[in-house]
This record gives sequence, structure tokens and C-alpha cells, in this order.
Amino acid sequence: MRIEDIRGRWDIVSWDQAYDDGRIMYPMGDDLTGFIEYGTHSMFCVIARGARAPFASGAQWVASDAEKAAAYTSYFSYAGDYRLDGDVLVHRVTHSLFPNWVGGEQRRQASLNGDTLHLSARLESESPQARTARLIWRRATQL
Repeated sequence: MRIEDIRGRWDIVSWDQAYDDGRIMYPMGDDLTGFIEYGTHSMFCVIARGARAPFASGAQWVASDAEKAAAYTSYFSYAGDYRLDGDVLVHRVTHSLFPNWVGGEQRRQASLNGDTLHLSARLESESPQARTARLIWRRATQL
């Protein structure tokens, strides 16, 4: 796989986390939306639950803390530079919904099969929560 092979926009197909104890969890549920875009110099990723509840208590700045927390847990985004190290796609995070990610790297095992991009990462390997995150993307046909 080459960087040129992944440039462009990819729509999310699925995201699950396979725990070592056999559990399968879906961080944004099984109805999700989003994309990842690889440009010439940068990348941007956004994933959200398919049916996010609107704020009932007001607009984004005055909504209740509970509604803001629900919005935070139903939306995921980050952006930055990227590079390919063999079969590992490295995202260097410069912007993120999660402040702790900024300045770090997200490393994903990557494989390309036609118009399908598979990304996976090992998480919390030495803990009872050890798991493999698996994301499947399909090349976008329209923008």
C-alpha cells in the first residue's frame, strides 16, 4: 500500500472493538455515520452515532450539562498530519475533540482491499480491557 492509494475520502462502514474476553462493543452503535479524508498533507476524521438527539434545553452553549455530555459521547473527531510506516498508518494529532490526543499519534494497522480500507489498533493491551478496535471504510463515490 502507498500513500497515494489512500488519498481521498472514505465513508465509515463499521467500527467495533473486539475484547480479548470475547465481547464485541460498538462505540457509536451499529448505526453510525462519518468519514475520514486523507489530503495531500493532512487528514480529518469524524464519526457520529446515526441518530443523535438534538438539545431540548437550548442551543449548544446553554444546553444542560447532561445533554452536552451525551453529545460528547456520540461524536468523535480529530485531524492532523499522517504518514505510512510499512503497513501502519500514523495519524499525528493536532486537533481533537479529546484534548489528551493533541500532540500524540494514533497508530493503525492498515490494509487496502479494492475500495475498502481496514484500520485496526490494539488498545489497553496489558489490562482487563484489552481489545482490538476495527474500523472499516469504503471509498466515497461522491462528495
